[in-house]
Amino acid sequence: MAEAHQAVAFQFTITPEGIDLQLSYQALNQIYLSGVRSWKKRVSRMRNRVIKGVYPASPSSWLFVAIGILATMYMQSDPSMGLIAKIQQHLPLRDCSHHCGQTMVSALVFSTLLWLSLILALRFCLKLLLSYHQWMFEQHGRVSNTTKVWTLLRLLSGRKPLLYSYQTSLPHLPVPAVRDTLTRYLESVRPLLTDLEYKRMTDLANEFESSLGNRLQRYLKLKALWATNYVSDWWEEYIYLRGRGPIMVNSNYYGMDFLYVTPTSVQAARAGNTITALLLYRRMVNREELTPSRVPGTVIPLCAAQCERMFNTTRTPGVETDVLQHWQDSEFVAVYSRGRYYRLWVYRAGRLLSAREIEHQIQWILDDPSPPLPGEEKLGALTAGDRVPWAQIRKEHFSSGVNKRSLDIIEKAAFFVTLDDEAQGMKGDDPTGNLDRYAKSLLHGKCYDRWFDKSFSIVIYKNGKSGLNAEHSWADAPTVAHLWEYTLATDAFQLGYTEDGHCKGEVERSLPPPHRLSWEIPSEVQDQIFSSLTVAKALADDVDCHVFPFRDFGKGKIKKLRVSPDAFIQISLQLAYFRDRGSFCLTYEASMTRLFREGRTETVRSCSNQSCAFVKALEVIDPTDQCKRLFRQASEKHQNLYRMAMTGAGIDRHLFCLYVVSKYLGVDSPFLKEVLSEPWCLSTSQTPVQQMELFDLKNHPDFVSLGGGFGPVADDGYGVSYIIVGEDMINFHVSSKHSCGETDSHRFGAQIAKALQDIMAVLSADTPSSSKGPAQPQSKKLL
Repeated sequence: MAEAHQAVAFQFTITPEGIDLQLSYQALNQIYLSGVRSWKKRVSRMRNRVIKGVYPASPSSWLFVAIGILATMYMQSDPSMGLIAKIQQHLPLRDCSHHCGQTMVSALVFSTLLWLSLILALRFCLKLLLSYHQWMFEQHGRVSNTTKVWTLLRLLSGRKPLLYSYQTSLPHLPVPAVRDTLTRYLESVRPLLTDLEYKRMTDLANEFESSLGNRLQRYLKLKALWATNYVSDWWEEYIYLRGRGPIMVNSNYYGMDFLYVTPTSVQAARAGNTITALLLYRRMVNREELTPSRVPGTVIPLCAAQCERMFNTTRTPGVETDVLQHWQDSEFVAVYSRGRYYRLWVYRAGRLLSAREIEHQIQWILDDPSPPLPGEEKLGALTAGDRVPWAQIRKEHFSSGVNKRSLDIIEKAAFFVTLDDEAQGMKGDDPTGNLDRYAKSLLHGKCYDRWFDKSFSIVIYKNGKSGLNAEHSWADAPTVAHLWEYTLATDAFQLGYTEDGHCKGEVERSLPPPHRLSWEIPSEVQDQIFSSLTVAKALADDVDCHVFPFRDFGKGKIKKLRVSPDAFIQISLQLAYFRDRGSFCLTYEASMTRLFREGRTETVRSCSNQSCAFVKALEVIDPTDQCKRLFRQASEKHQNLYRMAMTGAGIDRHLFCLYVVSKYLGVDSPFLKEVLSEPWCLSTSQTPVQQMELFDLKNHPDFVSLGGGFGPVADDGYGVSYIIVGEDMINFHVSSKHSCGETDSHRFGAQIAKALQDIMAVLSADTPSSSKGPAQPQSKKLL
């Protein structure tokens, strides 16, 4: 095998005359260049550590401080007030011949100490400014003096930061008071309970507060003092990694390609550009060249910790809990094509292969006529089924030998690539049905042609369409959406294609072909593959997905009414659900807590007293101005709930952590047990559009993103994801289960569209109050 020969740097034979050593200079050159690349990365990391360590100052600022001190001393003045002389007394050389040198060294030591003190002061000020969140709650024209001073944050954010420059300056997530959380919880469930049920729940809450609550709170505050974030590690472990059911559909989520455009119909070329764009993004992450994400319209940074495990990461199964494994670097990706697995090297001689070279390698895989080995084709089904059988099979049959070597390649790969042999996308005789099938394909595929344990897997379809499937435990959707936005834009607008649809660039013909992985799959493992596939297929077949673009209007028209687009959509979802099921339900909207270090998400309970009052008024055909007033109240309430969740004053993460503490202490709380068992019949999430600077959507209106979606959280509920694209479109992804006779994704999608139209009609009605509304938050006004 050619690749095996090229991997050998030297050979030797022992003869009567001695040892005959034969060196392969080509292989040694590859080793040398790879070593150079590795050392460059080490130097880059060391440099970045220094730059991050002194932020918001810069390393060069030391020189200005030192020159300033020396210049002041030259003018016969002592800016240190005697400290330089004291430092000089402790230097080892004290004779007169070295007096000038001693003075210089003492001045430089003092300059360094002064510089470090200034850095600490600046970082303390930055942390204080980032800890202030009241600006989110203030209205235009009513800005407090504290908020005016807070705008000085712009001065400390002037220098271009690295990706992780703000990490140590971000505040820790605060622990809310038990009484405040219970009050907010009771308010959130009031519209869902009868008077008798509400009284019972109030009694449970009061009993919890007076008996167990404060005791659990003390432990939680102790953890908050010790840990960087009192929620995130428990959330990752108990919500994601300890789940023993399939992660396919239940946890993993997907992202789609452009809606109208497919940059090329050549599968290998699309794979080449997509893989290249992803590796360019990884390079920027490794070099910390990515600009930190910020609150839209502001300079407020968001935590970037989730980027650390984006690449070279795998979720490995365990009997009791899974484990996330991350490797520092990987020079290859794992590829699946027609039942075969390959290792594709993406670096050669220390350089990243060009997109054209990667296309050439992908085409070699597509042209490979070799059949799958026994048990190889559906091996990925092990990652789609229950976790315990996969953990047991992995320990027994993949912990040594050829199976371990091949599995290591998949798990240590930068990411996973599936070359799908089907065509997907909106085009065709049935665009609506095609989008639904496209979503199901990305969510679960054939249940064996994805590796669901990888941090993310890229899917390249036969007709050039693409998408991704992401594992959820290591990061939340906004982080993956940021990656996918960059990938799509770089693919279409920076890398581009030739006129015949191939990647640009040249191919080094001496490239070794991709390495086909080998397996020895015994009958016992094949039986488990069949069992896991049966479980996964039952789950996949039960999922009802519906994807539809809403084109009647978008955020442009909504914002003209001085209404938050997210609040508008969430209230519309409440109206749609009420019409669909005849009642209200506990509603989950994901909000982020990345204003805090290592923050992840918090729940916004979108079903409020105010939103229910509006829906009821609209359904009984109250006067238009009455409906408008109630809608404004519901919108303002929703925005306030969202701001509170973002600023650490949410409900559910606090209650979740109190519940975890109670389990550690071995005590039961009827209140916490009931709260944590309540089903989320409507689970929603907005996919943010974060990188509009990558291309101009107005000049390229066809390059709109479809966003992504996820499976239903409750067996009798809906999962709804939406992305607000440009000014005139909102894309929705609705999921439910066929096995529930009360849900239907297409029916609910129609209800969503009608609810959006009806609410817009009410708000657009020509009444004197139609131009008035609550003032908007300060984010864009202040910064």
